[in-house]
Amino acid sequence: MENNKQKLGIKLWAEADRPRERLLQHGRRYLTDAELIAILIGSGNKNETALDLSKRILAFYDNNLVRLGKASIQELSRFKGIGEAKALTIIAALELGLRRKETDDEQVVQVTTARQAYNYMHQTFEDLHYEEFWILLLNRSNHVIGKFQISKGGQAGTIADPKIIFKIALENNAANTILAHNHPSGNLKPSDSDNKLTRDLVASGRMLGLFVVDHIIFARNNYYSYRDEDLI
Repeated sequence: MENNKQKLGIKLWAEADRPRERLLQHGRRYLTDAELIAILIGSGNKNETALDLSKRILAFYDNNLVRLGKASIQELSRFKGIGEAKALTIIAALELGLRRKETDDEQVVQVTTARQAYNYMHQTFEDLHYEEFWILLLNRSNHVIGKFQISKGGQAGTIADPKIIFKIALENNAANTILAHNHPSGNLKPSDSDNKLTRDLVASGRMLGLFVVDHIIFARNNYYSYRDEDLI
């Protein structure tokens, strides 16, 4: 009986075992991560139900949704029963979850410390395998005006054009600016080019009356702040 059940799609399971029905009857909080993913993919393969396949995918990533969120389409497509369309569905769903967290973070409307800036921005850099450069714009009371991507590049670096940075800041009537970029390697130590860029932008900002109040480097679950290190 169990072997036969393993070959059935979600639609043919007993209702008590079907994630969609459990979601309708009990709500999303009662479903496991595997059941939620099973709803996304809809069906398994000839040897596994969607739920069994979901459990196997999660097990491969140590039941860690953060690790799963970093998986590429090609990686997910290696699982039998997961084609490009299902891989895209999983990636899109996890990205929506990430953006929801970012929306929640926007309730923090004032940033006065590096830790607050890190908390506000860390979801932006969390799953990246390459460098991105962003700016966080603040008014004179250090309330957040917005965050803007300046550039993205490879694993070794990205280019931050001062003209673009200050153009965006001026257009948004910013008073203060926080620079932010990530090191995919996990190394928190600033490079020589990081230091030069920071010095140049701080000096240019003073001339324009747009003050660069910090430059934060994100590396996995930690950060480096030029301001905290008394370098700004």
